[in-house]
Amino acid sequence: MISNPKTIIDIRNIVKIFQVGEIEVRALRGVDVAIKEGSYVAIMGPSGSGKSTMLNILGCLDRPTSGEYYLGGEDVATMDDDTLSVIRGKRLGFIFQSYNLIAQLTVIENIQVPLLYQGVNLKDYEDKCVELAELVGLKDRLDHRPTQLSGGQQQRVAIARSLINDPLMILADEPTGNLDSKTGKEVLELIDELNSQGKTIVMVTHDDDIAYRADRVIRMKDGRVDKDEYRQRA
Repeated sequence: MISNPKTIIDIRNIVKIFQVGEIEVRALRGVDVAIKEGSYVAIMGPSGSGKSTMLNILGCLDRPTSGEYYLGGEDVATMDDDTLSVIRGKRLGFIFQSYNLIAQLTVIENIQVPLLYQGVNLKDYEDKCVELAELVGLKDRLDHRPTQLSGGQQQRVAIARSLINDPLMILADEPTGNLDSKTGKEVLELIDELNSQGKTIVMVTHDDDIAYRADRVIRMKDGRVDKDEYRQRA
């Protein structure tokens, strides 16, 4: 646990409107959420509730129509695409349902991908990449490509990749959606362990059992926060 955790995510009156032909679709309708360092937050809600839009904005994959978003004290809501790309590469880690690995690259090369956008010397990070592969149980698979790995192993590569830039926050979008229950449980236990080490986790899920691994559950409905529940994990 982090003593005296600081607020690293602060979104204020966030509105997101999509234009579909002549129709305006209000995906988010004035959302206010603050998240402290070291938190484990699950975002839930039915289809169309705004949870995916909220994740995209938190991940700097999209910008709000209006409102403020402070990430680590920096207002990113109005940044241009190039600046947001830099922010994503340096401050955020992503774990997707479909893994989003590059088929032509090996395990170690996939872990390195976020570094490619930062202009760093990859050799300086070789030891760290190996350490992360070992952390997720893949030290003996460094030269394998995604097609040579199981779904669970591919998601472990994605988790290692999300950690290479020592992110301020890890965003997980249905991280066990493509996995069987046993493998999904193993991946969730790994995410739990990362949180216990101090990593901030924000996860979108439709599964109550998965959500209740978190210490806070935000339920979205009609583009607003319907419930914001703090809880003690078992």
